[in-house]
Amino acid sequence: MPRQVVIFFDNTTTTAIIQYRGYYTPSSPPFLPHLPAFNDTIASLQVMATLRSLADVEHPCNVPLSTSTKLIYTLSINSYPCVNDSCSGANGTRSAANKFPSVPPVVFDFTAYYLPLLYQLPSAGTEVRVLEYNSTVEIVLQGTNLVAGGSFALHLVDPPHQNTISVLRMVGLQSDSRHPTLECGSCTAM
Repeated sequence: MPRQVVIFFDNTTTTAIIQYRGYYTPSSPPFLPHLPAFNDTIASLQVMATLRSLADVEHPCNVPLSTSTKLIYTLSINSYPCVNDSCSGANGTRSAANKFPSVPPVVFDFTAYYLPLLYQLPSAGTEVRVLEYNSTVEIVLQGTNLVAGGSFALHLVDPPHQNTISVLRMVGLQSDSRHPTLECGSCTAM
């Protein structure tokens, strides 16, 4: 029988505007976008219905058939220890995400129901994946069952078609595109 783990979370969305200060004239004042509620199933289904596979007559889009860079990311909730168990997460920890290498550092059954506790502890740090301009990138996203499997929101910055995709625990998602910029959503990047 699979384990049932309930993870409680703050179901509000944080939104911010970042304004850069420099030697230029801003083109227009920034505005906040209208976001659907976190439990708006209809909005989620509408976005998921727009996902396309390789281009065909019914779904024309410019999808590269060959790639220059391949990236495999596993998405999970991890548990990061806090000093004196001072955080409000499970067992005094906080939720966190690990760094983003091109391929997972450890290959295991990402969707298994019972995983070693060691896999739940991310290392602290900051990483950037630098791509050549106009690179053709294949991105494979795989959900995991660490701490609690679920649906992970991944936000695409300035995408050609949509800006948020959902990666489920038991499902992988593959995206081929030119120069995507990714943000990790619903997690704290450590």
